[in-house]
Amino acid sequence: MSGVVDGRVVIVTGAGRGIGRAHALAFAAEGAKVVVNDIGAGIDGSATGESPAEQVVAEIVAAGGEAVVNGDDVADWAGAENLINTAIDTFGRLDVLVNNAGFLRDRMLVGMSEQEWDAVVRVHLKGHFATLRHAAAYWRTEAKAGNPVDARIVNTSSGAGLQGSIGQGNYAAAKAGIAEMTIQAAAELKNYGVTVNAIAPAARTRMTVGAGGAMAEAMAAPEEGFDAMAPENISPLVVWLGSTESKDVTGRVFEVEGGKITVAEGWRHGPTQDKGARWEPKEIGPVVADLLAKAETPVPVYGA
Repeated sequence: MSGVVDGRVVIVTGAGRGIGRAHALAFAAEGAKVVVNDIGAGIDGSATGESPAEQVVAEIVAAGGEAVVNGDDVADWAGAENLINTAIDTFGRLDVLVNNAGFLRDRMLVGMSEQEWDAVVRVHLKGHFATLRHAAAYWRTEAKAGNPVDARIVNTSSGAGLQGSIGQGNYAAAKAGIAEMTIQAAAELKNYGVTVNAIAPAARTRMTVGAGGAMAEAMAAPEEGFDAMAPENISPLVVWLGSTESKDVTGRVFEVEGGKITVAEGWRHGPTQDKGARWEPKEIGPVVADLLAKAETPVPVYGA
């Protein structure tokens, strides 16, 4: 029986473990040919010498699927281009890009180093942009040549990127940028036959369990029954977003956890007062108070 992505060629970054691994296996189970990208880094991005992508490819092949390993750094410009070319050279084309790779270097902003900031923003935000840009260039060329394009990009934001998260300022800023870049790319790429969406997943991974404290406790597996924090719960939505069925959905961010899917509603115009002329500073206080009284209360920052 054919799956919802039967025959489609898919790249999943950071697919050696956790949510990315679940995505790769789920796409393969639904008939996709998968490029499994992972550099084998530790939770903080450090080299481990491991090759988890090979294990995932072996699982897919053993189950009768098609997959290939790619070990490029997604935030390296040439590496990102080579990743896209790996799919095209191996399987003849590219249909879906799932951006998932990332790591954490958590610290309160007041104690965060420049290197800790740069490293996290690089792998998450630049890593999403670099692969997106090279994939989009390929699809634009195909579209301009008159070849049909029905492509998908699925980015990975986070609740931290939508609401903030204490002690994760670098990660939250990068994930917020990814959510906005998703909206931007959806508008820019629609004429080339490309949709762009994002997910903000909540699941048990090395990063969430490694956070410790209340988060680790919340992510713990239940003794019995439905495991709401299993990474595999995230993948069905991502697979569907990668399918041809999702062609009318673009520029959206979905929160997904367990069996729950939520459409995130981001920045939008709220209450307004227009004087029709320049305000005086002494007038502003009552105006802002009135606007805030009419506005929705912000969602609290995680951990606040």
